[in-house]
Amino acid sequence: MLNEAQTSVNESPGWQHYALAFALCWLAWLLLAGRLNAQELIAGAVVALGVTLISGPHLAVFTGVRFTPAAPFHLAGFLLVFLRSLVYANLDMARRVLSPSLPIRPAVVEVETQLQSVLGRLLLTNAITLTPGTLSVDVHENRLTVHWVDCPPGLDMPGQTQAIVSGFERHLRGFLK
Repeated sequence: MLNEAQTSVNESPGWQHYALAFALCWLAWLLLAGRLNAQELIAGAVVALGVTLISGPHLAVFTGVRFTPAAPFHLAGFLLVFLRSLVYANLDMARRVLSPSLPIRPAVVEVETQLQSVLGRLLLTNAITLTPGTLSVDVHENRLTVHWVDCPPGLDMPGQTQAIVSGFERHLRGFLK
C-alpha cells in the first residue's frame, strides 16, 4: 500500500499545476532578462510554454499546492519566518564561533511533521538545512531526522518539533498539503 507522500506523486497534475509551472518559468525568464519590452514578454511566454509542456509528466510534485485566496499570504509569511530564522541562526552561530566558551550540545533528533505532500516536506527539510545550526539528515513518512548543533537538554519529541519546525510548518500548511 502506498503512503500519502507516494500517492501525491502519482496524482496527475491539473490545469492549475500547469498554470503555476508556466507562471514560474515565465517569471524566471523575465527576472533573468531584466527588461519588460514586448520581445522579451513574447519570447519568455513561448519558452515558458515549451518548458511547461515538456515537463508536464514531472509536474506531479505540484499536486501538493493548495490554490486558495489566502495561499499567497501564507507563502509570504513562510518567506518572512524563514528569513528571520536565517538571520537569527547566522548571528547565533557567529556568536558561538567567536565565543568558544559557549557550550554546544550537538544531537541528532527526530521531529514530526504534519505535512503530507512531497513538496511540503521538501520545502520544510530545505528550510531546516539552510538554517545554520540544523541539518536535515533523513525523511521517513512524517518524521524528519535532524542534526542540531545546540539541543537543549531534556527536550521531548513535541518540544523538539516545536523548536525546529513549528514556525515553518504553520505557514507551509497554508499553501501546501
